[in-house]
Amino acid sequence: MTEVEHVQGAEGGKARIADLYVRHAPAGFRLAYLLTGDRNLAEDLLHDAFVRVVSRLRHLRQPDAFDTYLRRTIVNLSKNAFRRRGLERAQLDREERQPALESRQPNVPLEQDMRKALLALPERQRAAIVLRFYEDLSEPEIAEILRCRPGTVRSLVFRAMRTLRADLGDEADA
Repeated sequence: MTEVEHVQGAEGGKARIADLYVRHAPAGFRLAYLLTGDRNLAEDLLHDAFVRVVSRLRHLRQPDAFDTYLRRTIVNLSKNAFRRRGLERAQLDREERQPALESRQPNVPLEQDMRKALLALPERQRAAIVLRFYEDLSEPEIAEILRCRPGTVRSLVFRAMRTLRADLGDEADA
C-alpha cells in the first residue's frame, strides 16, 4: 500500500493526513525557510503547499512521490511570493516618483463665511448652487429637480454667483 493510498482510506482519513503532515512538514518547512529566510512566510508557504497537494492526492501521477510534489509546490509558491513582492515594490517606487498631491488644510473661516453667504441666498438660488457645485449635477438634471427650464437654472446660478462674489470678494472664486 502506497503512502497516498494509506491516507486516502475511508476510515481515519483525518488522522492519516495528520500523520502525513507530521512526516513531511519539517523538511517542507526547512525548504521554505531556506528559500525565503522568513519564518512566518515559510510557515505560510508550507501550509498552503500541503493543503494544495493533499487536495490533489487522488490526481497524483506518482502516489509515492508526495514529498516531491510538496517540495515542487513550495518552490512554486515561494517564486509567486517573491514575484508578488517585486510587483508591490515596483508599485511603491512608481508612487514615490509621482509628485505629491498638494495637501490643503481646510480654511475654516472661509468655509464658515461661505456657509453664511449660502444661507443668505434665496432658496431657489441656494438650491441651484448646491446642486450644481456640491452635487455636480448638470443643468438639465437641476432643472428637473427644481421643476424649471435649464435657462432658469443658468439664471439662478448666475445671480447666486454674483451675490456670493459681492459678499465674499475674490475668496468666492477660490
